[in-house]
Amino acid sequence: MIKVGALLAFLTGAVQLGLYLGGVKLHVADTRPAAGSTIVFAGLMFACATGMWMMRYWAVLGFMALMALLLLFFSFALIKASSVLGFAIAITGVCITGFLFFKLVRVLSRLQLPQYPGR
Repeated sequence: MIKVGALLAFLTGAVQLGLYLGGVKLHVADTRPAAGSTIVFAGLMFACATGMWMMRYWAVLGFMALMALLLLFFSFALIKASSVLGFAIAITGVCITGFLFFKLVRVLSRLQLPQYPGR
């Protein structure tokens, strides 16, 4: 399951960067997103994907934190859903992020914490 998470993190970063380079505008304000935040987010996703591929504890923990935030976001979107499409997107997001978070708990428990110097 950690490989699926790494692939998902890599694809998220690649799609985010690709959409920005493609010139896609935000629907809300009809403007382009800021370059700095887009590049930082894509870099964070690439670092997380690389760390999870190499089975690093910090990468799985960081990705799980992002999954928890996404789970909250989709849960709040589920509350505000005003159409069937909005409900379908929100419930799909809750199911996918919740399932991946649950599966990564087992992976995280099997990874070894780094050893502290002097112990």
